[in-house]
Amino acid sequence: MDYFSESIKKAIRTVPDWPKPGVSFRDITTVLQDKTAFRKLIDAFVHRYHGQHIDAVAAVDARGFIIGSALAYELNASLVLVRKKGKLPFDTLVEDYELEYGTASVELHKDAFKPGDKVVLVDDLIATGGTMLAATRLIRRIGAEIVEVAAMIDLPDLGGSRKLQEDGLQVYTVCSFEGE
Repeated sequence: MDYFSESIKKAIRTVPDWPKPGVSFRDITTVLQDKTAFRKLIDAFVHRYHGQHIDAVAAVDARGFIIGSALAYELNASLVLVRKKGKLPFDTLVEDYELEYGTASVELHKDAFKPGDKVVLVDDLIATGGTMLAATRLIRRIGAEIVEVAAMIDLPDLGGSRKLQEDGLQVYTVCSFEGE
């Protein structure tokens, strides 16, 4: 792990036993509140994708919007919001995915991309990968090319990044909390 990744990881607050006993919640608000850590975070993504001619950054509801908007601005790319079902006002595509306790859905506007657009999909964290996989299916249905799936945090013990890779996706995360 490089210096920037390590400093960002150190800035993430871990809240034990939240939202339920046995869960260690990774609170990103401390990164956002620390102007140096936040700049390093966005710079890590910008440096990774600079020069790749990214057409759009797709950001997952809701914390992905924070990273996605700053990244899209810096890359001079469009910002596309992948929302929870029922939150977008125009014609949408919907994709369902499994949760440990049921199902959920994400959606995006049918006209969010042009076929062949180069897209980076971002969220704050990759856990089980369900939301990100559903979002990639939506993006692919429109015909856009997913350059990479990216997040600030990977929780590899939950298997999400592995599932994304098994689906043929490139995965980038700034830091990882493995076995923690």
